[in-house]
Amino acid sequence: MLRARRTLPASDVVDLLAVGLGNPGAEYAGTRHNVGADVVALLAHRHGGRLKAARRERALVDVVTVGGRRLALAFPQTYMNESGQSVAPLVRRYEVDDLARLVIVHDELDLPPGRVRVKEGGGLAGNNGLRSIKAHLHDDAFLRVRIGIGKPPGRKEGADHVLARPSKAERDALAVAIELAADAVETILADGVAVAMNRCNSL
Repeated sequence: MLRARRTLPASDVVDLLAVGLGNPGAEYAGTRHNVGADVVALLAHRHGGRLKAARRERALVDVVTVGGRRLALAFPQTYMNESGQSVAPLVRRYEVDDLARLVIVHDELDLPPGRVRVKEGGGLAGNNGLRSIKAHLHDDAFLRVRIGIGKPPGRKEGADHVLARPSKAERDALAVAIELAADAVETILADGVAVAMNRCNSL
C-alpha cells in the first residue's frame, strides 16, 4: 500500500536540490576541497538567496527561483567525510524521490585544475563525501558536477593537497571553474542533465 505524500510548505517545493560539498569553518574557506560549497554560495548570490542554518539537516540552505523553477541550495555543515548525514535529511526535506533531481557539486582529483564535468551516477573516484552520501541514500544514481583540482604533486598526500589553498594560477583557474559549475547546475535545472553534459563536457 502506498503511503500518502505529505504536503510540503511552499518554500520546500523544489525542482532540483544542489548540494555543494566542503568542510565548515573559516580555516577551510578557499581550500581545494571547498570548491563545491563555493558553487552553491555563488548560485545563492546570483539569485538573491542567503544561505542560513537548518539544524535538523545540519546544513546551510536556501531556495531560489531561476527561470521560474525552484532550486534548493545546500552546504552541509558536517565534515566532508560525513556528508551523507546531511544529504539524506535534505533529500527527505525536499522530497527528492528521483535522484535525477539531486546534484552534488564536488572537487575531483582525477581532473586537471579548473576542468568541469557533469556526470550522471557512476563511481565515487575515492571521494569520501560521495561515499558517505551513497551509504546514507543506499544509491549512487545522483548527478554530479565535478570540478578538477588535479592530483597532488610529487609525494604530497591527497589529504594535504585537498585541504590546502591553491596557488595563484590555480586560484584563477578555479574561479572560472566555479562560474562554469554554477552555469552547469542552472542548465541541469532548465534543460536537464543531457544538455548540461553536452555543453560542459565538450569544453
